[in-house]
Amino acid sequence: MNLPPQIQVLQRGWLSSNNILLHDAGGCALIDSGYVAHAAQTLALLEQALGGKALTRLINTHCHSDHMGGNAAVQRAYGCSIAIPEGEAPAIAAWDDRLLLLGYTGQSAERFAFDQTLSAGERLSLGGLDWEAIAAPGHDPYALMYYAPEARILISGDALWQNGFGLIFSELIDKPGAFADTRATLETIARLDVAGVIPGHGAPFGEVGRALETAFQRLDAYERDPGKLARHALKVMLSFSLMIHRRIERAALPQFLSARPIYADINRRFLGLPDAELQEYLVRDLQRAGALTLEDGWLLAA
Repeated sequence: MNLPPQIQVLQRGWLSSNNILLHDAGGCALIDSGYVAHAAQTLALLEQALGGKALTRLINTHCHSDHMGGNAAVQRAYGCSIAIPEGEAPAIAAWDDRLLLLGYTGQSAERFAFDQTLSAGERLSLGGLDWEAIAAPGHDPYALMYYAPEARILISGDALWQNGFGLIFSELIDKPGAFADTRATLETIARLDVAGVIPGHGAPFGEVGRALETAFQRLDAYERDPGKLARHALKVMLSFSLMIHRRIERAALPQFLSARPIYADINRRFLGLPDAELQEYLVRDLQRAGALTLEDGWLLAA
């Protein structure tokens, strides 16, 4: 997909979200900062991409650890302002570990202070383009997307990927209604005139209709069988932890999972598996998917 020259996507892996740099002579803006463990890499990529230009703004699509974990480091390095979705402000201001899904899921982020909040409907000028903030509840109830109608580009965060969307956490942790929110967000995207999407993870893409079809099909499957979402979520979270830690001793997996309450909560609500059976299922399925290998008693990130 061809992007305007002033939009540069620093495509990352799955531990860190993509970083979207919008170049402007008066000061550049960055959307999303990646995971805290990758902060040094984020800064190195930014230094190279900026080429000596000033970074004046950092904006988040939402405040999950893989999107805002580098905020503090970037702000220290560049003195830029930070803007977050308005709905995220109370949790960030209080640094509420549970609401931010940090220790609860076994993730981390460095605390930061924000300078501004953004709400749906607000207009921004970034990289010489006019953008509109659009509510994108579902994966995160307070998430925002950013849409440039003239360029027909959507920065979707985790609301739409080429092959789906981010985990619908609210449905998993006893806050129903997020399936409907996710559907409403996908319908909002379908109504926009979009030629290209810059997702939070994966490469930018232009086949928006096909991506939406895939996303709606996945959502339909989750609504028919929420256990399908639960099983997928548990595997995704363990894979994410393996990317953080690189390896986990197989014998220590029971203690590892018990220290992260979201696993027990999801299992209790949706699956009802004995702990040992759940652990065996996760290891077996992730091995089969090629997401981990088991060597000499260690679970290794693939």
